[in-house]
Amino acid sequence: MFSALTHLVRLGRAGFVLAREGVFALVDPAMVPLPARVGLRIARLIERPSSADAEHRLATALTKLGPSYVKLGQFLATRPDVVGIALAHDLESLQDKMEPFGQSQAVAQVEVALGKPIDELFTSFGPPVAAASIAQVHRAEAADKDGTRAVAVKVLRPDIARRFRVDLDAFAFAARQAESFSADARRLRLMEVVATLARSVAVEMDMRLEAAALSEMAENIKADPDFRVPGVDWDRTAKDVLTLEWIDGTPLSDRAKLEQKGFDLPQLGRAVIQTFLRHALRDGFFHADMHPGNLFIDDDGRLVAVDFGIMGRLRPKERRFLAEILYGFITRNYLRTAEVHFEAGYVPAQHSVEDFAQAIRAIGEPIHNRTAEDISMAKLLMLLFEVTGLFDMRTRPELLLLQKTMVVVEGVARGLDPKLDMWKVSEPVVREWIERHLGPVGKLEDIAEGAGEVGKFLGGMPALMSRGAAMVEQLDTITRDGLVLSPETVEAIGAAESRRNRWIVVALWVIAALLAWGVWKMI
Repeated sequence: MFSALTHLVRLGRAGFVLAREGVFALVDPAMVPLPARVGLRIARLIERPSSADAEHRLATALTKLGPSYVKLGQFLATRPDVVGIALAHDLESLQDKMEPFGQSQAVAQVEVALGKPIDELFTSFGPPVAAASIAQVHRAEAADKDGTRAVAVKVLRPDIARRFRVDLDAFAFAARQAESFSADARRLRLMEVVATLARSVAVEMDMRLEAAALSEMAENIKADPDFRVPGVDWDRTAKDVLTLEWIDGTPLSDRAKLEQKGFDLPQLGRAVIQTFLRHALRDGFFHADMHPGNLFIDDDGRLVAVDFGIMGRLRPKERRFLAEILYGFITRNYLRTAEVHFEAGYVPAQHSVEDFAQAIRAIGEPIHNRTAEDISMAKLLMLLFEVTGLFDMRTRPELLLLQKTMVVVEGVARGLDPKLDMWKVSEPVVREWIERHLGPVGKLEDIAEGAGEVGKFLGGMPALMSRGAAMVEQLDTITRDGLVLSPETVEAIGAAESRRNRWIVVALWVIAALLAWGVWKMI
């Protein structure tokens, strides 16, 4: 009861800030139940937006509410099926930029985390160069046997774990209440959405996990000619601190500087899309926050990614479904694309494959043979979400990060080349994966893997049969003699039953006393 009241107070404060910033003016009253319309009218009475631009009101409100709400906003930008196309588009502009915390606090965090004075760890430790909701980055100099080198030191915000825990508990409470009253909320799996956000934040708040993600990706891409990641300084990395190679590249967001340096921007756009698809399909492990602020171009023309706090994984089965779905769209084989959705369990079996193929044809046909500048992604997404509801497709939490990253990556590539055709650029990578894994070589590997699994099963058969024989003997004994309990078990059951009976008696006496008091008051 107390926790529910606490959550309601926190959510009420958030509602007040949203109302004050005029966010509820963006909600169409026709889209909410009648009782909620009264609440919308009341909320409009206290509007005093600090942002004159209506498009940025929600971003402004979430920034005022703090780091947890900024993360929530960024996460909901990937879910236009939950918040609607317009709000999702507005949330895409929400920048993970917060006020930095003090230099002395950062130094103290580093010294506690690494167990040494700052002067023993770094020859210099500069002020923050970037501050986000979870951590901030400092430029420093570190000395080793090869000399002094520039490093980036990422330091966790003080007390951030507690703040996120409190707010995420309130989000979970709100999602639970929504699912208990709304079938749409259950279909959208709001509780799973919050749980996915919570897991993502937990990973981001342990810098050792980000370091491990960097290390894993470095192994995956060591043969890739057009992509690299910073090296990790493991000696200066702990749970609250991550030390990396400093990247002196050109930000992908600085188009003018890229042009000035003579980089081929359309080629960079193609590299962004193909790199992402290669990581997702080939490795099943991809950078899930590939916005322009996290991408640089080094002097050799290679993409360099930073900030590996949010990573996505796809199991082999999901990779196969993803490749076949993409290839189906690319080759306009809509029937096969529909069949893959059913095989993956994305669409319930009671629906017609042919009807679903017809629906996704309506999605695919308008985008073929058109450049990115001619494609309305808002209309395309709206149609996709209408199809999602029509065919009872439930949210797939394991695909949320993939969907979000695909949208961001396409936006980055389109910024570099407005005439880019995503499908033509994607086709070589997807086709290579299809031929490698679903062609003759892939089938032979599947057969070999299947044979290995059969061998493991046969190897375990003697032990399995022995356990089975013992179970049959125990069942035979129970059938013949009845189920025999040990004296200790019988005594424990009796004690538990006695306690239960005592509480029933107490409860009856309390009820009787209340009734008697009520009758006395009436007399």
